Amino acid sequence: MTQQIDYSEKIPNNVNLAGDRRLQRALENWQPRFADWWLEMGPVGFQDNEIYLRTAVDVGREGWAHFSHVKLPDYRWGIFLSEPEVDRRIGFGELKGQPVWQEVPGEFRTDLRRLIVVQGDTEPASVEQQRFLGKTAPSLYDLRNLFQINVEEGRHLWAMVYLLHAHFGRDGREEADALLQRNSGDPDHPRILGAFNEKTSDWLSFLLFTYFTDRDGKYQLGALKESAFDPLSRTCDFMLKEEAHHMFVGASGIARVIQRTCEVMKDYDTDDVRAYGAIDLPTLQKYINFHFSVSLDLFGSETSTNAANYYSAGLKGRFAEQSYEDDHVLVKDEDAISEIVDGHWLETSRPKITVVNEQLRRSYIEDCAKGMRRWNRILEEHGIDYRLNLPNEAFHRQVGLYRDEFVAPSGEILSESDWEGHESNFLPTDSDRDFVISLMQPVYSPGQMAGWIAPPVSGIHTQPVDYEYVRL
Repeated sequence: MTQQIDYSEKIPNNVNLAGDRRLQRALENWQPRFADWWLEMGPVGFQDNEIYLRTAVDVGREGWAHFSHVKLPDYRWGIFLSEPEVDRRIGFGELKGQPVWQEVPGEFRTDLRRLIVVQGDTEPASVEQQRFLGKTAPSLYDLRNLFQINVEEGRHLWAMVYLLHAHFGRDGREEADALLQRNSGDPDHPRILGAFNEKTSDWLSFLLFTYFTDRDGKYQLGALKESAFDPLSRTCDFMLKEEAHHMFVGASGIARVIQRTCEVMKDYDTDDVRAYGAIDLPTLQKYINFHFSVSLDLFGSETSTNAANYYSAGLKGRFAEQSYEDDHVLVKDEDAISEIVDGHWLETSRPKITVVNEQLRRSYIEDCAKGMRRWNRILEEHGIDYRLNLPNEAFHRQVGLYRDEFVAPSGEILSESDWEGHESNFLPTDSDRDFVISLMQPVYSPGQMAGWIAPPVSGIHTQPVDYEYVRL
């Protein structure tokens, strides 16, 4: 059984860190480097303010988090694995049915380390991308949510660093150090994945990032949760519990943006809400197009030998692997994917094991579409005919089969000149971004909201909306 989380330790944990003094010393040596990174690259301002944050105190299903005001540098980042599953077996790949591993098999060492490093690299990257947003928060409620996400991304970094230190020796320690040496957007030492080098300069981008890009995180963590390497599986299982709040911030935040836009449209009987300090629906659609397409790239190429090898080895499965009605080995099956050949859509058949990335992406797209339907219901309830849509999955792609293609959000295949003529209708322009940034004026009075976003339906953890979530 897993220990209860011990907060008397220098590094809170439920992995009996005190029982491995060498590992404990190594992580305690890394801890001040993390603290330096947080102060240098984490949230700008508010480090001395008390924030109403949740901290994990258990890994069980109920009552796992404690809420209290805490200063950001004093947050207790720790190492938590979910409860082990008795007699857990490998659920897919060539080793399906065999017992899961508690240590890293030598033949899979390099691949497993790479998977953990790439996942670990995304966690501090998003903190770095969001570090200036506190200066323009639309409310104390939203400011608190930003910091909650930031501290949990920091904890998710700790989760991956623990695995690197505990199971990969000197190589792992070096990779853990490198996770703090790369920085989002740094021209010399950028983050590994492109989406995590994009700027997040406004709150509309942040809310869409938490909806689309953190949702990619859900599916990547869900695929790693299936791993035959049991410590990685149990780590990701607990991370998913925290990740749910990040996606809620995005889904509810965009709903509030739409709600406010609808109110302004009705109050002034106009579609041109910019003059009244709200975000117009066509601009919102362009931001959706951008963030969805960038997030799709995070799944990798539609056909992938690496993904096939990871699957065969049992290292990384599919989200909710057991929900698939196949043999979970995939070497005899085929799957259809859509390609563009000579300017036309063509459906082709590929070995199923080579399109595991695409199967994961399909689940993600279906999940994203659910939120779009909820957002469109707000428009329906206000009697507004406009509908928001997910763009075609080939739109604006930089990775995979479509990276050299020009495809409209509708799925229409365009020439390069047609694309250039319509790009300003598809993606945010500099003018659009300048307008959105112009709305980003901070509102720090309890219960008050910026004019471009509606209040939330309810507060956090039974507290009212006008609670002092950040003590200024």
